Amino acid sequence: MRRFVDRSVQAAIWVSCVCVAATGCSKRKPAPRQPPAKVIKPAPATPIDHKKIELGGTTWAPHWDVIVEEALPPAMLTRRVPRDVRYFCPRFYELSKGDKREFWAYFFQALAGAEAGLDPTTNVRHGLIGVARRDQVTRTTVRSEGLLQLAYEDAKRYGCNFDWKSDRRLKLDDPRRTILQPKNNLDCGVRILDDQIIVRHKPILWSRGYWSTLRPGTAGYQVFAKQMTNPPLACGLYEKRSRKVRASDSRQK
Repeated sequence: MRRFVDRSVQAAIWVSCVCVAATGCSKRKPAPRQPPAKVIKPAPATPIDHKKIELGGTTWAPHWDVIVEEALPPAMLTRRVPRDVRYFCPRFYELSKGDKREFWAYFFQALAGAEAGLDPTTNVRHGLIGVARRDQVTRTTVRSEGLLQLAYEDAKRYGCNFDWKSDRRLKLDDPRRTILQPKNNLDCGVRILDDQIIVRHKPILWSRGYWSTLRPGTAGYQVFAKQMTNPPLACGLYEKRSRKVRASDSRQK
């Protein structure tokens, strides 16, 4: 019996050695895990977008949502986002990452509506009488251009994909200009806001922020606030408003 057991053990060892030799005497490494796919949701339309659809004007293109959502850095989907985000999206911190991306897509649509009326070829020359600030890249008077009204010097400050050397040969409203291309403009806008609220730890609505439309108390901010009245349902803004209405009704009874 003992001999039989020993032979069985020897046979098992021999089979194991053959198997190891056949695989090159090495363990197979597990396949690397693929990161989960980003959930991209189309943002609802802002009031200005609704109006432009009715009038047949320039509207917010659905693929611009994708540009914004894919450009978002991870930190803008966390609790590092300043608390004033709850002014427009009360449930922001409770949302899934997909819903947070949808909110930011809506946010930048509202910002583009307030800044440029959703027209990607909009450009405005700046400068007071006798005082004209010069762009550090173009060496000419600063212009605000594109959906988010940005400048060429932002390429130097934030690493945006604007190419003045090639754009200078094109007309100011030529959509081929790199600063006017929605992808470049929106991607740069995300970088600017990320620098303000994540890197510098400032609120979204800041008196010294990049965009005047995000500075409370200004006429521009009133325009932006009107565009932020239709955020994604997941934000819970409508629930907050309905509670206020019910509370007001109960006090009047």
